[in-house]
Amino acid sequence: MKLDPERYAKMTREALPHSPVLKDCLWAFFVGGTICLLGEILRQSWMLLYDKELAGALTSISLIFLSALVTLPGWYQKLGAKVGAGTLVPITGFANSVVSAAIEFKAEGWVTGVGARIFIIAGPVIAYGTLASWVWGIVYWIMGKL
Repeated sequence: MKLDPERYAKMTREALPHSPVLKDCLWAFFVGGTICLLGEILRQSWMLLYDKELAGALTSISLIFLSALVTLPGWYQKLGAKVGAGTLVPITGFANSVVSAAIEFKAEGWVTGVGARIFIIAGPVIAYGTLASWVWGIVYWIMGKL
């Protein structure tokens, strides 16, 4: 049976499950916002003890630690499956991707498993983020010279 592209596209649309885009976006917004609210609560709490700059660093460290802790029993993945991108965007999603890879490849050993593959998901984010910041730095430098 030979299908033309239009017929194939129609069959694909009919076979795909309906995605509740608005509901998914709202879930992502509120869960991501809740994670950010937790971050702000932590920041305000740290500012009671330390200056603004150190409180910001401690907030990031706290969020990364909490994300890693919640990733170990698999709770973060369950939350991510339910709410999607809301858990991926904040710094906690980055920490989750590193810890998840470490857990997954631990059976292959500390060097060839964890050591070699811990940044399998987060590595491209680091690489392209560094490249993008370098390129934008050059653009700003050139604009400053003009």
